Amino acid sequence: PVLRQEAKRAFVWLGMAGLLALAVFMAESLLIIFGGMVFAALIDGGTRLLGRVLKIGRGWRVAIVLLLTVAFLAWVALFAGSQIAEQAAQLPAIIESQAQRGLAWLESHGYVIDPANVQGLIEKALGGIAEVTHAVGGVIGALTTVFLIIVLGIYLAVEPRLYQRGFAWMLPADKRAYFQGTASLMGQALRRLLAGRLLGMTIEGMATWIMLEIYGVPMAALLGLLTGLLAFLPNIGALISGSLMILVGFSGGTDMGIYCIIVYVVIHLIDGNIIVPLVAKKTVDLAPALVLGAQLIMGVLFGVLGLLLADP
Repeated sequence: PVLRQEAKRAFVWLGMAGLLALAVFMAESLLIIFGGMVFAALIDGGTRLLGRVLKIGRGWRVAIVLLLTVAFLAWVALFAGSQIAEQAAQLPAIIESQAQRGLAWLESHGYVIDPANVQGLIEKALGGIAEVTHAVGGVIGALTTVFLIIVLGIYLAVEPRLYQRGFAWMLPADKRAYFQGTASLMGQALRRLLAGRLLGMTIEGMATWIMLEIYGVPMAALLGLLTGLLAFLPNIGALISGSLMILVGFSGGTDMGIYCIIVYVVIHLIDGNIIVPLVAKKTVDLAPALVLGAQLIMGVLFGVLGLLLADP
């Protein structure tokens, strides 16, 4: 009996090591599957919300949510796509010119700067900005990945219990009820997290666009869209969108730059002190350092997709 028990423990450890090696080997595929689960949670949340108003079958509600999503994306492409694409093409040049102006100001105040290092930093920054703007404009190199995530998400959202039950069958019979309860709680937490993120993204993006448009700041629509999209990334997103907004603002003069700083501070004060606390009561409580660490690790390992999925 002792030998049998020790052998069982050894095989558990060997199995864990094998699963870890397999997970590393299949990391990209597993990330796509998880992306499909996150997308399915978004669809499922909309379907459940619609079910409070329309007492129809789940399949019909999923179809309505998907049609509304497609209609919204088509509206954005038709009415704002050309304007945003044009602004996205102009953004890197403005960022580069503003960086050069900032360096000239530093040099005039006695700072010694190596042009080669500065040029390298600017090229890296522009590469990151170009990556974001390409994602915004829909020019994504990994279209197959996005397509797979969408298809997986739709399949999972249409019949979630089928896959949940199938996974439970791989577990010991006495553990299945516990798994069902745990999976239900995980799904509820993920839906709440994503609902809170979407609410914050919408409010931040719309408020930024309106306030910048009122003052006549260039690229107000693009900056509003970037602010909304980057709000999905806590900690990092606000810093990136705020930096872009302020740089573009100073391209129109000192007054406009100061106004952009005020807009950034006001929006994030409202978001941090009103929106986030209200949403947090209904969503999940994640430690900021844990979120930031996960973003750094997932971003290094898997790029933009890993960064987007780090929080969920």
